[in-house]
Amino acid sequence: MATAAMNKTLTEEIWHAEGSALWVKRAIMVIAGIAILALSAKIKVPLSFTPVPLTLGTFAVLTLGTAYGPRMGLVTIIGYMIIGALGFDVFAKSSAEANGLTYMLGSTGGYLVGFVLATVALGFGARRGWDRNVFTMALMMLAGTALIYIPGAAWLSQLYGFDASTAVAKGVAPFLVVDAIKLALAALIVPAVWKLVGKARG
Repeated sequence: MATAAMNKTLTEEIWHAEGSALWVKRAIMVIAGIAILALSAKIKVPLSFTPVPLTLGTFAVLTLGTAYGPRMGLVTIIGYMIIGALGFDVFAKSSAEANGLTYMLGSTGGYLVGFVLATVALGFGARRGWDRNVFTMALMMLAGTALIYIPGAAWLSQLYGFDASTAVAKGVAPFLVVDAIKLALAALIVPAVWKLVGKARG
């Protein structure tokens, strides 16, 4: 029984559902998750020295992956990507003029790939209960952030012909401080929510 409990994600623990109610819950979660991802992408600060803006997207991706688990997280992030590919304005720098697959193959394309990888990785970590402890949650967030940075910087290097140091300088370094703050917040908030849920259940 203890092992099964550890395998639950935060959303499963908070919102129990079975049968048809489970499908309603899943639909609501996916729609809500896509909306959160789209809104977080639009909360941005353009940076003059890099083609990639500073956004809340990474924070949303990492916490959503943790809370949803690998399956629901993957369905949600893929749904978000599909909506973006169809031309809807859901990405950080997308607009009526710049959208769809053309936008996705631009400067943020590698980060979008990283979003998918990080969502699934954080979901698997949550399945193992690593989101219930501040230390292991911080390690999960660190790994997830790396999974976003690596394809992001690699794609910038390919797209603009940057060497490795320039790609890191433009695609990683500008975001380190803010992402460290996001990481710390998530590492504190998610385990704290688990404790509150446990007290409420108790």
